[in-house]
Amino acid sequence: MTASESNPPSAPRTRGSVVVDVDACKGCELCVEACPPGVLRMTSTARNNQGYLYPELLPGCIACGLCAKVCPDFVFQVWRFDTPVTELELVSSADAQ
Repeated sequence: MTASESNPPSAPRTRGSVVVDVDACKGCELCVEACPPGVLRMTSTARNNQGYLYPELLPGCIACGLCAKVCPDFVFQVWRFDTPVTELELVSSADAQ
């Protein structure tokens, strides 16, 4: 057993999250380009009610708010956590509510 097998890497921690109003998005991709950690990506096939691709969030958000600042359609709500959490902790707390 190697050292990496006995000490698996810890799950990435996130400092915040964003909520996207998917149906208001017009698919301009400005948010994807503005995201410092690169955790926003456009859907590849899924489209909103207007027929546009829209951003989806990957783990690792730092809640910097740049996505919300550059979005011409105001589709983002940014939430910052007091302490960073793992994606599993985030999902578990959402399920508990």
